[in-house]
Amino acid sequence: MTLANADMSFVIFRSRNVISLISFFESLAVVNDSVDRYLEAYVRDQSLAEKMIPTVGTMYRDKGVVITVFGRKLMNASTIDVIKAHRLGRSMIGKPMPLTQTTEVLDVMMKMDLGNSRIDIGKLAYQFEAYSNEDLSSFLEESLSGAIRDQSQSIKKSQDVVLYGFGRIGRILARLMIERTTSSNKLSLRAIVVRGGRDGDLEKRASLLRRDSVHGPFNGSIIVDQENSAIIANGNYIKVIYADQPEDIDYTEYGISNALVVDNTGVFKDEAGLSRHLTPQGASKVLLTAPAGGNIKNIVFGVNDHMMDKDDNIICAASCTTNAITPVLKVMNDLYGIENGHVETVHSYTNDQNLIDNYHTADRRGRSAPLNMVLTSTGAAKAVSKALPELKGKLTGNAIRVPTPNVSMAVINLNLSKPTTRDELNDQVRQISLDSPMSEQIDYSSSNEVVSSDFVGTPEPAIFDSVATIVEGRSCVLYVWYDNEFGYSTQVMRVMRQMVGLHIPRFPK
Repeated sequence: MTLANADMSFVIFRSRNVISLISFFESLAVVNDSVDRYLEAYVRDQSLAEKMIPTVGTMYRDKGVVITVFGRKLMNASTIDVIKAHRLGRSMIGKPMPLTQTTEVLDVMMKMDLGNSRIDIGKLAYQFEAYSNEDLSSFLEESLSGAIRDQSQSIKKSQDVVLYGFGRIGRILARLMIERTTSSNKLSLRAIVVRGGRDGDLEKRASLLRRDSVHGPFNGSIIVDQENSAIIANGNYIKVIYADQPEDIDYTEYGISNALVVDNTGVFKDEAGLSRHLTPQGASKVLLTAPAGGNIKNIVFGVNDHMMDKDDNIICAASCTTNAITPVLKVMNDLYGIENGHVETVHSYTNDQNLIDNYHTADRRGRSAPLNMVLTSTGAAKAVSKALPELKGKLTGNAIRVPTPNVSMAVINLNLSKPTTRDELNDQVRQISLDSPMSEQIDYSSSNEVVSSDFVGTPEPAIFDSVATIVEGRSCVLYVWYDNEFGYSTQVMRVMRQMVGLHIPRFPK
């Protein structure tokens, strides 16, 4: 190589290095710009969420308006909770919902004369962006015309509620009622009834309400009034009544009248047994939180709540599994028709199983629940026919109890009347979960990474796992998660409100 060529090579080499160095710094600038942009966006969302929280609280306390974002209530939510609720838009509308848009919706709503209602600002913001040609004020006036303050939508005075039993469902119901306490909330938890009364019992009951291994700590303060046998939770004075049977109680002695008694013991399951709750003075209606026998109406809210009559004194809210599978089965039957099918529930162990091997009256349930998968029976598939008579005799079912404390799954194998595709079926369910009368009953998941613990605290009784869907012509296999404690309890709350005539309209329609 000549000297001239060598010099030229050096120049080229140096030029390439300079260009590479420039490219490096340019790339670094782009990266730094992206870092700054993402951080600035998060700080902005954090600021908007912080401003949103007091507005949400004011609207609930003063107007009785429950604000949600894609079904997740913002009442008593933290800043992070608000941001995460907006992120749910990914699975519902294909992208996160910007807080800038929901903040604008909330600001306009604050100026409106709204009454007792449940309003999803995420769905409203999405509908306004996607479909409306109006200005935001006009759009909301039209969309929320039915939410304008109208006292006829609510019962005139508070409705006394008594929880008969204080187990897993009873304590979650207590939490749900207590956190909704305002002047506009008409469901008033007045008492719980339990057996016992031994030294230290009251403190232990209060401690179980205060701390929960699955659902976390109670959101508020709890005081024990030992002298008067009461628990004061967030200002709610709750009498603790000790009794061995319903006939031993006179609720009027505690200032309780016309009470709705919610039996979550599972001891009484037929009309004769549940009627015993109506013997005490001060009780007027009974709701069972377990499957009922005989001719008692088994209600899955959102599916057959139209069957409830104001004169019904005894109602059953069915089971957690029935509440999980029935909404999805109704959707499938309405869309495609169901010829027949099988439902296999993979259910977390429950309190009626043994911690270690011991005697049990039921087959297999005597074996250690935390150590075994336990094959057992379920009446959920047959119970579906009480809510959907058109499916009577078309479904079979079994259950496997597994070593997890909460959140279960139903695997639904169906033969349909007409063929479909996986994408079509998933899209239909997604749309129903987003914008239909059953959006409070069916949630939609599109994540490849979720597991059972991710669904703890999900308010919808059914979570449709779209990633797992299998479709082959007229056959399909659907996977439905459900929080068998919290999700079921939200359904029980809806039945309770209906029983006492408390109708809370939901928007957007």
